[in-house]
Amino acid sequence: MKTNIFKKNHVCMAIIDTSVDINASVDKVWDIISDLDNEPKFWRGTKETKIISRDGNIVTREIIIAFRDSKCMQKITIQPKEKIYAEFTEGIIKGSKTLNLKPNDGRSVLEANWDIKMSGLAGMFTGMIKKHIRSGTEQAIESIKQKAENS
Repeated sequence: MKTNIFKKNHVCMAIIDTSVDINASVDKVWDIISDLDNEPKFWRGTKETKIISRDGNIVTREIIIAFRDSKCMQKITIQPKEKIYAEFTEGIIKGSKTLNLKPNDGRSVLEANWDIKMSGLAGMFTGMIKKHIRSGTEQAIESIKQKAENS
């Protein structure tokens, strides 16, 4: 598992890049990550999700995150068996989370990339929250790996 964190132009952005090799097919991993209602089972920072609308490969949803039970809105763009791009459109988080899924010789590589900052007064917590997001992301992709490899 690899993890990198950067500061972007001295603005406190949480840029987090993680990846994990999974001994399972892209199809099996995709079945897990594309089930948006099950996200809280793997991502401990996501407490609840509620899909508002679906229009083709675009999903609009509300999520409750662990930080002060804050409500956020997301616009999710799904590229089947390749990418899930979640843009935070309203709430305390600004930016995006991207899951990239790549085949690797009958196995899979799952990448999770964040480019976010906390808005408003919560901005002063971006650095602290970045550590939680990094740790939660590493835990989430490891849990996804275990589920894919053991099912």
